[in-house]
Amino acid sequence: MRLIGRVAACVAVLFGLAGGPSAVAQTWPTKAVSIVIPFPPGPGLDFVARMVGDKLSGALGQPVVYDNRTGANGRIAAEYVARAAPDGYTLLASSGSPVVVGPHLYKLNFDVGRDLAPIAPMGRIITILVVRPSLPVKTTQELISHMRANPGKLNYGSVGSGSTLHIHAERLLRASKTQATHIPYKGAAELLTSLLGYQIDFAFDSGLTVPHVKSEKLRIIGVVAAQRSAQFPDTPTLAEAGIDVEGDALFGVYAPAGISRDIVLRLNREIGRIMQTPEARAVLATFAAEV
Repeated sequence: MRLIGRVAACVAVLFGLAGGPSAVAQTWPTKAVSIVIPFPPGPGLDFVARMVGDKLSGALGQPVVYDNRTGANGRIAAEYVARAAPDGYTLLASSGSPVVVGPHLYKLNFDVGRDLAPIAPMGRIITILVVRPSLPVKTTQELISHMRANPGKLNYGSVGSGSTLHIHAERLLRASKTQATHIPYKGAAELLTSLLGYQIDFAFDSGLTVPHVKSEKLRIIGVVAAQRSAQFPDTPTLAEAGIDVEGDALFGVYAPAGISRDIVLRLNREIGRIMQTPEARAVLATFAAEV
């Protein structure tokens, strides 16, 4: 199933349908707004969400607080927001894993399309394939050849079972008819630590490893996208290597369904303005991302 390749299209359609009955927009907000983040504090989605929230606080004239509700690859946080009051005071900052991939892999206690309202996109993150420098490979095809010569001896990490990064790796193994052991971690920080400590051999990553690739502590060998990354123009896409694995990591803001359309439109407008600022572009650039 070409699920990950359709993530961008699915989320774009959802964002286009955002809306709901107007109820409290004239007085909102009168208190702090909470942004629920499905993953641990640290670089990546957490950085982007906090940057957006800090600027959003100034635009709304109310504090923005952060609630890192981790676990179950983001499903705990997504369900929490889906069941919250649709009053504009509880928002979800999410990647595609909980809201796009999750419904296809797990039996959820809520319905994403029915119970969550898309508010605004925050960024598109190019996913890259990285290896520890001591691994004797410099291209995706060399990695595949190495795995074929050492069946089942290599291992790879992800930010959790069922995450988009996990699925990218499994699709690579299936397409190349190779084997490797999956080691899931609780978050991107743990995954990065294991990569830098040579405890795992390779991983797909949504930008956290970029500074370490540039300092040559890790080696990039492929890009999961329709075209090459502007930051890594010399690195071929997986498609160029003959592997049909494609898909971007999308960060977006959601709210409980039933939220006032006027609140949706205001949040969409304010977040859109924030993402066009030089600071936002600089933050996204550190993850090889774009607005």
